[in-house]
Amino acid sequence: MTVADDLLTPGEVAAHLRATPRFVRRLVAERRIAYVKVGRLVRFEPAAVAAYIAANRVVPTSRAELRRQFGAVA
Repeated sequence: MTVADDLLTPGEVAAHLRATPRFVRRLVAERRIAYVKVGRLVRFEPAAVAAYIAANRVVPTSRAELRRQFGAVA
């Protein structure tokens, strides 16, 4: 198994994210996800997809925590 076997296509990334291939192309165009160019082709390392997911994770916050945060601002 080579490194090229581990690379994901934009379609596979879209399926993994449950998004459209157009969304993945937009992520590439805006440089919001790391990718590898293989000639003219765009490929993704599984670690890069996992890093994108981790970087965009939104952690739930309780109302009490929100009050503390906004109370400190006011």
